[in-house]
Amino acid sequence: MAFGSFVVMRDLTFDVAQGEILVIMGGSGSGKSTLLKHMIGLLRPSDGTVQLQGNALWELDEEERSALLRTTGVLYQKGALWSTMTLAENIGLPLREYTDLNDTDIDRIVSLKLALVGLRGFESFYPHEISGGMRKRAALARAVALDPDILFFDEPTSGLDPVSARRLDDLVLQLRDSLNTTIVVVTHDLESIFTIADRALYLDIETKTMTALGPPEELRSNPPNPRVHQFLTRSLEAE
Repeated sequence: MAFGSFVVMRDLTFDVAQGEILVIMGGSGSGKSTLLKHMIGLLRPSDGTVQLQGNALWELDEEERSALLRTTGVLYQKGALWSTMTLAENIGLPLREYTDLNDTDIDRIVSLKLALVGLRGFESFYPHEISGGMRKRAALARAVALDPDILFFDEPTSGLDPVSARRLDDLVLQLRDSLNTTIVVVTHDLESIFTIADRALYLDIETKTMTALGPPEELRSNPPNPRVHQFLTRSLEAE
């Protein structure tokens, strides 16, 4: 991953298994969100390939790539809901854009998705009328509107109070368990990492590469290097 001659990260080689929750972790500026943007096709790698469901993303033409990316859903850090649309309109937008469903079916699916994230009855609310945690859940409902095979989350618990953050973690686990959805999460929230991650990948800002990949509990117990140990135990050290 590079911008011109500036290399953000190099030699990143990993995969994500179906039904797995993989967390991308690392310090500020290590390239976590940049890696996510490469994985969802917003940025093209300077070298190497990104494969999505067996397809090399950048070897497809634009139409094929767009169709493949519609099998994914993204929850952006700040939710990215349209402020002038109600929650129902926000969630219904991808259904109107990419399906031939009629209004009645779209309204039914929207209500189901809002119920899934605990927001039944909030269809007519605007984003500014609900709390930050509720906006994140509404954005999650939009991310799953098209029943994606893979979900990508960028700092989903950022800015949330502890109760709202844990509720969102529970929703992530529920989606994985009930729908067998594959999930990739960028986060620096230690509690979230240990709650939801099957495996965690650590991006090292000093060496500009990945230096750890595995279950977070194992990485904490047997850290491959001091920086991984420091990252995964920093809350304990602070105490």
